[in-house]
Amino acid sequence: MKNWNSPGEHITLPAPADVSSGAFVTVGAIRGVAQGAAAAGEEVVLVRRGVFDLPKVAAEAWTTGAKVYWDATAKLMTTIDTDNALVGAATALAAGGSATGRVLLDGVIR
Repeated sequence: MKNWNSPGEHITLPAPADVSSGAFVTVGAIRGVAQGAAAAGEEVVLVRRGVFDLPKVAAEAWTTGAKVYWDATAKLMTTIDTDNALVGAATALAAGGSATGRVLLDGVIR
């Protein structure tokens, strides 16, 4: 195919703000985890699929398989869907009081 470009699992885009390696990043409707650090406007590689340990709302306890959403205001993962973007599912239990949760990003743009 002459029009094929890439599988899209890793995509290089301009960073919307300063980002650190491992940070969850959104560029419009595209979401992923930064493969490295980048200053605002510099290119950053986003990994769109895979399992990542990401910052979550500490007060929440997660069950395996729970839908996980991105709260863009708090900059945390949450199981609350109201006004938040679905990004994947929890792949492990996360106790209330824990600051991180294990999330499967499925790469689907919603």
